[in-house]
Amino acid sequence: MALTSVLARVTMSQVLDLADAMQRRAQEAGPPPGVDALKPRSRAAYDRLIDALNRLPRPMMVLGSIALIGAALVAPDWFEQRMEALARMPEGLWWLLGAVLSLHFGSRFQAHAQDFQREMVATIATTAAEASPAIMGPIASPGQDAELIASTLAVGPNSALEDWRGTHA
Repeated sequence: MALTSVLARVTMSQVLDLADAMQRRAQEAGPPPGVDALKPRSRAAYDRLIDALNRLPRPMMVLGSIALIGAALVAPDWFEQRMEALARMPEGLWWLLGAVLSLHFGSRFQAHAQDFQREMVATIATTAAEASPAIMGPIASPGQDAELIASTLAVGPNSALEDWRGTHA
């Protein structure tokens, strides 16, 4: 209730002024430490081509579906022949097509995810190394919880296991 009453009193000009002020502050502050040290990775022409092709399947599926509906409306006999040909295609061929497409696009997706993780690690390492403690702030002590977890993970004598071994030896 209180939030909606506050939002009702805020005008669009106030919101735009606040956004402009935030943008000015961000521009004055510049990029975070370490961002300038990161160099963009050069990519081969094949990688750029495949990246472009990876962006096509979803829009092409939508446009293809709309085109199929249009073809069914305009030329039902032509559409029926094509659908019968697809229905006669062996199931193994469908599985093979699905496997090839899944492996190709899945491997590209995994490669991009790994590149993203590498970039994040490099950014964090560079930023943490260059940032001053005044920017980063004090590092919190893990306290007793961390000590308790470490003690439970430590390998030590197990009296229950020793008793069991003694009775089953």
